[in-house]
Amino acid sequence: MRMLIPTALLVFAVGCTLGPDYARPTIDAPEAWRVQPAEAENVANTQWWKSFNDPALDDLIDIALAENRDVRIAAARVEQFLGALTSTRSRFFPTVGYDMDASRAKASRVGQPPIPAGGDPYFTLYQGSLGATWQIDLFGRVRRLNEAAQARVYASEQARRGVVLSLVTSVAASYITLRQLDRQLEIAKATANNFGETARIFDLRHKAGVVSQTEVSQVRSQHEQALATIPALEQQIAAVENLISITLGRNPGPIPRGLTIDQLVPPRIPGDLPSSLLERRPDILQAEQNLVAANANIGATRALYFPDLTLTGALGSTSTSFGNFLTGPASAWLVGANLAGPIFTFGAIKGQVHSAQAQKDEAVLVYQQTILNAFRETDDAITGSVKKEEELARQAARVTALRESARLSRLKFEYGMAGYVEVLIADNELFAAEIALVRVRSERNTQIVQVYRAMGGGWVDAAADQSSATGSDAPSEPRTEAGGMRW
Repeated sequence: MRMLIPTALLVFAVGCTLGPDYARPTIDAPEAWRVQPAEAENVANTQWWKSFNDPALDDLIDIALAENRDVRIAAARVEQFLGALTSTRSRFFPTVGYDMDASRAKASRVGQPPIPAGGDPYFTLYQGSLGATWQIDLFGRVRRLNEAAQARVYASEQARRGVVLSLVTSVAASYITLRQLDRQLEIAKATANNFGETARIFDLRHKAGVVSQTEVSQVRSQHEQALATIPALEQQIAAVENLISITLGRNPGPIPRGLTIDQLVPPRIPGDLPSSLLERRPDILQAEQNLVAANANIGATRALYFPDLTLTGALGSTSTSFGNFLTGPASAWLVGANLAGPIFTFGAIKGQVHSAQAQKDEAVLVYQQTILNAFRETDDAITGSVKKEEELARQAARVTALRESARLSRLKFEYGMAGYVEVLIADNELFAAEIALVRVRSERNTQIVQVYRAMGGGWVDAAADQSSATGSDAPSEPRTEAGGMRW
């Protein structure tokens, strides 16, 4: 037993690790984005959603981080891989165990050796031992398996960060859409009320013989058109509220509101370089850790070609009398070594090595494709935010012009200089333009949210830490405000 540990340390010291060491693939990252925002700042590490200055949105995100089921599922997966890593690491050390046994038996009188005449065939046997088994990692198989398990833990953590990233941006984007629909519903209702009042006046004028039945019908058609948009908007509002509710881990229901879509202050756009995505975007980091694991598996499978050395040792006691069970004469010990390895496997190990190499090749391609997709998403989001800002300015100018056009058309009609068809066209164009302006403003804000989603950043870690809070630490229920038709 005293020779077991020195021998093991000697063998372990001369061991080697098979397989290639990991090296990050060369990435050709662009030096800059296609479009450079005018007011870009290095703000990717801040809790950007707070820049909207809407406490209601902040509360929704806090609740989602604490209660969302997808985040909890991702956290549970991290714990699973941590458990697997602990099991893998245990193979570096000896397995120590004990065995205790007591039995009562009767021996055969005609067996071998035979029991002498008058001898007692009944006897009791007491046995106890403390043993250790240690499989020496001669060729680095356990080291590579540990490297792969560690990488899978990191990959699962990045997957959790990815869920948090998607959750926060999804809640923010859905809330912006909700406020967009709320504002469009307000415009539709106000427009319908105005057209309804116009229809009432035209009915009176028709009775007085001032306007024709054709003009009355045109006004009523305009009124009904505005009314028809209201149910569709209410249905969309309810659908978005239900979506946000599920994201919060709740049953479908109303969602509290804060600022209007016009009052929301969009955050600044991060001004980081493309290369920064490689260091902080969760899907890229996850893909790289999967590559690390696949690379380590090559060494683990190559080690199957070589023998395993297992050292065993045991110290115990055996006696037929409990009184001298643990005394010196009853003591027993065992020290042994076992060397076992393959000779003919008919391609079994070769196939495993070939498969491991192919998995690594696949992981390299997935990693490279993930980076390319990240560059594309970020460039699309930045370009979209800049262009939506330009579109918003043009659409706002168009609404201003159409308001003036509608006012002048109504004056011309009142003075008999134009028919109501001209007023009808001007009002309908203004109504559609106002609805479109709200939509473009919402899309501009959503595009900025997508920039933060595409670029990742240190804010993901802060949000991920917040999501680790227990249910008792979750924010209290926010106040509810009716919005849309409910059951």
